[in-house]
Amino acid sequence: MRNVLLIAELSLREATRKRLVSVLLVLSALFLGFFLFGVYRLELRLDDRAVQAGLDGRSPTGAANLPVMFAALFGMYLVYFLGSLMSVLSTVGAVSGDIESGVMQSVIARPVSRAQLVAGRWLGFTAVNVAYVALLSAGLLVGVRLITGYTPPEALPAAALLLLAVTVLTSLTVLGSTLFTTLANGIGVFVLYGVGFTGGILSAIGTFADTPTLTSLGRVANVLMPTNALWLGASYHLQPEIMRQVGEVSRGANPFVSSVPVEPLLVAWAAVLAVLGVLGAMWRFSRRDL
Repeated sequence: MRNVLLIAELSLREATRKRLVSVLLVLSALFLGFFLFGVYRLELRLDDRAVQAGLDGRSPTGAANLPVMFAALFGMYLVYFLGSLMSVLSTVGAVSGDIESGVMQSVIARPVSRAQLVAGRWLGFTAVNVAYVALLSAGLLVGVRLITGYTPPEALPAAALLLLAVTVLTSLTVLGSTLFTTLANGIGVFVLYGVGFTGGILSAIGTFADTPTLTSLGRVANVLMPTNALWLGASYHLQPEIMRQVGEVSRGANPFVSSVPVEPLLVAWAAVLAVLGVLGAMWRFSRRDL
């Protein structure tokens, strides 16, 4: 375990040395500032409309505040999307990059097993990716709260599902890094990410058009790659009741949000998939010829 933690620490230092952390902090601050300025302008506009309508104010969870609710929900979708990109791009060369550069030969000559090396790399990159999504989510939700007074009803369960999605993507990217070259791994993981997104679209179309075949295909895609299903589950927790009612009226036609919670078995499968991904990476690299 000590060697695993040592490799994880070295991975964190590597991210810092490559200015990954500093670049992320700067770009995230710019993203939050840009997004929250838009929310601020939206809030001013809604206040003006309320005054013109002769209202004393707007309820944070009332129909008049729907634009703010949708803005917060869309902001969290951007957090999920940026976290997914971060998970893949930061981890795509976790093992293959060192092999291609020739660094791996000198690393494995030290008293560290290959399995420990992979586990440490996974732990370090997972820590960076999870912390990034957690901080970005907190910054966005706190900013929306300070500007508008609105907070999504169940932010913590939603954030937990997003962090699980990030962990799944990190595990699968590390696994791919032991199987393929860096470029092929990046392409493969993004294709898998697209499979999950396609599953959400097929499920939405199947539900709206009452087509069981499309709904079944969407479920299969969500099982193969459950990240998008985890986002949809998070979107359910981020919506107050009035927004869920809008989704029910439209019969789930919006593929970006869900008016029903994610199935617990799918959440459990996502956690198992994350564990299988890192265990598979440890097993494969231990038997790979360099």
